[in-house]
Amino acid sequence: MSATAPPISGRELSNPPSDGISNLRFSNHSDHLLVSSWDKSVRLYDASDNILRGEFMHGGPVLDCCFHDDSSGFSASADTTVRRIVFGTGKGDILGKHDAPVRCIEYSYAAGQVISGSWDKTLKCWDPRGASGQERTLVGTYPQPERVYSLSLVGNRLVVATAGRHVNVYDLRNMSQPEQRRESSLKYQTRCVRCYPNGTGFALSSVEGRVAMEFFDLSEAGQLKKYAFKCHRKSEAGRDTVYPVNAIAFHPIYGTFATGGCDGFVNVWDGNNKKRLYQYSKYPSSIAALSFSRDGRLLAVASSYTYEEGDKPHEPDAIFVRSINEVEVKPKPKAYPTPA
Repeated sequence: MSATAPPISGRELSNPPSDGISNLRFSNHSDHLLVSSWDKSVRLYDASDNILRGEFMHGGPVLDCCFHDDSSGFSASADTTVRRIVFGTGKGDILGKHDAPVRCIEYSYAAGQVISGSWDKTLKCWDPRGASGQERTLVGTYPQPERVYSLSLVGNRLVVATAGRHVNVYDLRNMSQPEQRRESSLKYQTRCVRCYPNGTGFALSSVEGRVAMEFFDLSEAGQLKKYAFKCHRKSEAGRDTVYPVNAIAFHPIYGTFATGGCDGFVNVWDGNNKKRLYQYSKYPSSIAALSFSRDGRLLAVASSYTYEEGDKPHEPDAIFVRSINEVEVKPKPKAYPTPA
């Protein structure tokens, strides 16, 4: 009997969260996928075998999650806690708390620290090796100009995007003050920031269907490279509909990147050549989060209504895992005219 081809949107994972998906991330070591949700859970899946490996419940919606190693991770919850979750033992420790919901979490392998960003307008760094007890795990608290909306790490660089279109760039080895205080070059609220894998800058998306490509090099030549482009829009009868761009994910091998919007589309872009490489068929709902696997062979897509139009009937929240064809993500060589 011939095997049935996977559906065009990718394979849907069984046992999805029962409420909005806030983030999903592939492990750096395997095809394990960590998923946080408004249903107060963090789930661990084996994405290639479509198995739910574990689930950990919290006291409130979970707004972000990240891996520590292949079977443990960290979570950021609306109940103001930062937790370490070990799926093997089903155990969870509270590393500490913020004074408001915790929106973002990252683990720095370079610094061995967890970084959390909150709507209390602070960033906190934690040492997860400390025994339970906030005083022993908190490394430092760093005030931000506004509520933290998105974080991204590359090497020792940390980029913090907040409300009010502020962007702070830190060196994790010296957190006393930002290395750069910047403003988003987009006019509207920031949704997502993600560093380039090569460490030279970051992409930033807004609620108004745009992505900005930014560079850390502040020299005139460095800043001349930056640009922004429109995406996740549609024109009908001369009227433009503009959608928030919720997610950005870089391909680990080629440095191209995918964006996901409230229009239900995932686009793949070649930032160096300023070209769209691919658009996948429309998903049932808004794209809430995206993640490439460590080898770039898989793309996890969270199709999950993000309440941009308020409470209304919507498609069930779902996670699709699609196998990536090289043609979708590999930059196309520039075509030079042949000399006459």
